[in-house]
Amino acid sequence: MSEKKNNSLWIHCPLCGNKTRAKVYRDTVLINFPLYCPKYKKEFQVNVVQLKMTLSNEPDA
Repeated sequence: MSEKKNNSLWIHCPLCGNKTRAKVYRDTVLINFPLYCPKYKKEFQVNVVQLKMTLSNEPDA
């Protein structure tokens, strides 16, 4: 169980840096994931691959 704990992270808001309600593991792949920040009540589209998060450049439709 401790091995799985080390391979997971909470996703943090790209604006304020606070922890969100989404958790990812090393093998999780998210493309254009709608990440919601409860503090700012704002949604961001993010990509997560191998525990590295980047903002998506996709325009809102």
